[in-house]
Amino acid sequence: MIAEHHFYEPAAGHGLPHSPFNAIIAPRPIGWISSQSSGGTLNLAPFSFFNAFNYEPPIIGFAGNGPKDSVLNAEAVGEFCWNLVSADLAEQMNATSAAVPPDQDEFALAGLTPAASHVVDVPHVAQAQTVFECRTTQVVPLLSAAGEETVTKVVFGEVVGVHISTSLLTDGIYQTAAGHPLLRGGGPSAYFTVREEDRFDMHRPPAP
Repeated sequence: MIAEHHFYEPAAGHGLPHSPFNAIIAPRPIGWISSQSSGGTLNLAPFSFFNAFNYEPPIIGFAGNGPKDSVLNAEAVGEFCWNLVSADLAEQMNATSAAVPPDQDEFALAGLTPAASHVVDVPHVAQAQTVFECRTTQVVPLLSAAGEETVTKVVFGEVVGVHISTSLLTDGIYQTAAGHPLLRGGGPSAYFTVREEDRFDMHRPPAP
């Protein structure tokens, strides 16, 4: 049986109480990005438009809507870190989402400890169980289908250093659910996490 569908063209509006776009592309991993201005001011902010894009070299990216400090810093300084948001850090992550002046240190605001990175100069969140140290590779403005530049820029970075809590490794294998990663859902306040009991395995079919 084919389900009945609600159809809309985004340019004309969705006709719903809240845009479903973010809820459909969900849950989304959170890009908790630490960066540093050229003057040395620390910045820490969460981005729900974030993901991995390449294996070798490993490349991740996050998108900032408008002139975000994280985007400006990553472009100007050429470095940033991604920090895993585990469920126990939810409140601190949420605190860093506040709209504050560029000279406000979100580490201090959220009661977090900046830790020295090994490869890049930008500090990371000491409390994070997993961290990617990154060097910026591209900052790409997004275009509409008509070729018009949007307010959004995507920052791509090569992962040049990885920190993993040994508690998340079993026989050398990273245990995703053990990190209790927090994921962004739809609407203004929905979040999810990953549970081991929800896991199932499938192997890619062999080539014919």
